[in-house]
Amino acid sequence: MPFLLFASPALAHNVKTEGNVASNFHIEPNHNPRAGEVSQAWFALTKAGGEVIPLDRCNCQLTVRSNNQTIAQPALKAISAEQYKGIPGAEITFPKAGIYTLEISGAPKANNEFNAFKFAYDVTVQAGAAPQSSPVAQAPQASPAPQSQTNWILPVAIGAIALSVAAWFVKRTVKN
Repeated sequence: MPFLLFASPALAHNVKTEGNVASNFHIEPNHNPRAGEVSQAWFALTKAGGEVIPLDRCNCQLTVRSNNQTIAQPALKAISAEQYKGIPGAEITFPKAGIYTLEISGAPKANNEFNAFKFAYDVTVQAGAAPQSSPVAQAPQASPAPQSQTNWILPVAIGAIALSVAAWFVKRTVKN
């Protein structure tokens, strides 16, 4: 039963590793971007051991591709998402429905801090608003990062763990 409590949030992220770097990718809204609407993509980069690699320590670049053609290279900005602070994120408006590839690559600003990396994620964009006049994905003008609507997940998960541990102790005590 406790597994079910944690399965849903985990399915909304894609994690990949290369060398000593891992990337946890997410795109709003809820991994279901729509054509002609702004989507925010973020990449929680971590070193082996879980230390976050913030954007200010990484020479990172994001490329958006459609049919193996580069259609945009949106500027990355440091954002906070879930428990991650200062991670690379970008706002992207996909011009039409279809499959796109988001590729983030980077290298450390300081020597040997972490390995250079390249991660590619396929994103399926659903039909949405009418396409903008430009035929390429655009990084919209800077605007405040939207607040995550998943702030309740962590407290619920902690509560579920606490209840599971308490139930285990009670069950163990009753048996003895």
